[in-house]
Amino acid sequence: MIPPRRIFVANRGEIAVRVVRACEKLGIESVVAVSAADRDSLAARLATRAVCIGPARAADSYLRPEILVTAARGTGCQALHPGYGFLSERAAFARMCAEAGLAFIGPSPEAIESMGDKITAVRLAARAGVPRVPGTERLASAEDARRAARDIGYPVLLKASAGGGGRGMRIVRAEAQIEAAMQAASAEALTAFGDGTLYMEKFIERARHLEIQVLGDSHGNIVHLGERECSTQRRHQKLIEEAPSPAVDEALRDELGEAAVKLARLVGYQGAGTVEFVFDEDTRRYHFLEMNTRIQVEHPVTEMVTGYDLVAEQIRIVSGAPLSFSQHEVRIEGHAIECRINAEDAERGFAPSPGRLEAWQPPEGEHVRLDTHCYPGYVVPPFYDSLLAKLIVRGADRATAVVRMQEALDRFVVAGIRTTIPFHRRVLAHADFHGGRVTTRWVEEQFLA
Repeated sequence: MIPPRRIFVANRGEIAVRVVRACEKLGIESVVAVSAADRDSLAARLATRAVCIGPARAADSYLRPEILVTAARGTGCQALHPGYGFLSERAAFARMCAEAGLAFIGPSPEAIESMGDKITAVRLAARAGVPRVPGTERLASAEDARRAARDIGYPVLLKASAGGGGRGMRIVRAEAQIEAAMQAASAEALTAFGDGTLYMEKFIERARHLEIQVLGDSHGNIVHLGERECSTQRRHQKLIEEAPSPAVDEALRDELGEAAVKLARLVGYQGAGTVEFVFDEDTRRYHFLEMNTRIQVEHPVTEMVTGYDLVAEQIRIVSGAPLSFSQHEVRIEGHAIECRINAEDAERGFAPSPGRLEAWQPPEGEHVRLDTHCYPGYVVPPFYDSLLAKLIVRGADRATAVVRMQEALDRFVVAGIRTTIPFHRRVLAHADFHGGRVTTRWVEEQFLA
């Protein structure tokens, strides 16, 4: 297709700013969707144009596909970027865009569907020869779950087929817990995703969360850009990400990358995607977890160590252009770390902390990057995700990057609301983090027990 002259940004916050800046870099106009609460957002100020799509509540604005498509068409856009979250992984939304003549900056609806259902994704991974965690398909009943758990061996993990982000998940350590855990997980999944279907996997006690960034174009080219370590998390929500992983050597990186590319090729993947794995620290084996069919929050750490602009590549791909590089050109240089700066009070159970930013003075300097939608005087609304900014640093090696992040956090001045900056300082000061000895349960064990 002809490269888009104008792109509609169907999202908010820092990812909306990120897409607007990529458009600017490529000489493309941008129209950003804003709710009534986001009229004065940084994305609205930076875009070529902003259009209000509804009231503050996401259900009345950012989650209304028909309004977004109408606004995109009405403002003369040729393509739509969904960002992450909201409608970014809804196959029906991608189809609606196509039917309206809008290029959806993401994979095909079929790829979204095949990877969006976790049970289907596991089947496809098996077809591609990618190992999965020992587990089941759909659980029909509590008795079905009890039988499966006896075969797999406790502890087990109940997971929502349509889910993600920790919702619809329960760890079960004994048979007596099965029925109550199923009811709770299914109800949570039904509320969050409209689908209460569950399946079961073996729960890995000492697990790392690793993920591989992939890109595919319409010419059959699929590449990977190495791994990201995302084990520093709380309740399945990532707090700190880094690239490369301190647990991965060159041989394992090649193996993980090859597995991710095989899966992406099997579904004819086009666009940016992430294949996620759970890595067992005790057995040193990896298992397929899921695939996210969108740009990830943590994509900047990959950009920092490879030098490639992933959002710009997304736009080139939807324009019909081939990837701007091949697999043999990808080089991982140095080490990058990202801290998610959230409007939350860690001392009060990470309670949300909306309000006015009386002061906002981010750190600056070489090898320091900040992706944000905030500015002094900005009012952080209570209606959305609490992410304020992503602070990213790069060093020649991991030790240098850790020190550089500590210095950047110390220079980050925020007043008026509580943020997770003090908590990040505590995490980075811990000897386990310095030594790269982090699993997905480490934060809870060391800081929240």
